[in-house]
Amino acid sequence: MNIFKYGQKEITYLKKMDKKLGQAIDRIGMIEREVIPDLFTALIHSIVSQQISAKAAVTVWNRLQERFGVISPETLTSASLTEIQQCGLSLRKASYIIGICNAVIQGELNLAEMSQLQDEEIIKRLSALKGVGKWTAEMLLIFSLERPDVVSWSDLGIRRGMMKLYGLKSLSPEQFSRYRKRYSPYGSVASLYLWAIAAE
Repeated sequence: MNIFKYGQKEITYLKKMDKKLGQAIDRIGMIEREVIPDLFTALIHSIVSQQISAKAAVTVWNRLQERFGVISPETLTSASLTEIQQCGLSLRKASYIIGICNAVIQGELNLAEMSQLQDEEIIKRLSALKGVGKWTAEMLLIFSLERPDVVSWSDLGIRRGMMKLYGLKSLSPEQFSRYRKRYSPYGSVASLYLWAIAAE
């Protein structure tokens, strides 16, 4: 299993910049979150996982792997919409998956060059795909490309974690932006802890 890599350098910095977050880090300890280094696999996994429980997502993902073996543009485009649907996906999700495969095969989406691009450009390119919004693109930045400084306003768990950490009844975009700047350049590590705080 690949996990999001961080260590003492990031922890020391966040603790210095934010006392309350520092106390939470001490209480929670190191967090191991799985990453999917292959961006295509991560992209398809994110489509599968949308709007269903984690348990259901695991079941569907396992069925896809059993049926197609390696999850690649080539193996999936050779399948029909019905074959993909039979793994437990809606017609809409199956068509998103075919659309992404076609975009990669036809060269409209070059996943190999993503690692060279800035976060904002990656979000722009990925969220241009049907079925991939800004939130999904931001999650791929963290859980596939392991970008160090992603704190997503679109993520309810992160906003809940912030409100809980700082004792807030509501959170304005301005407050969010202020905290995000405080965590930078290690916002992704802060995000891991905010999710853990929200779940406590």
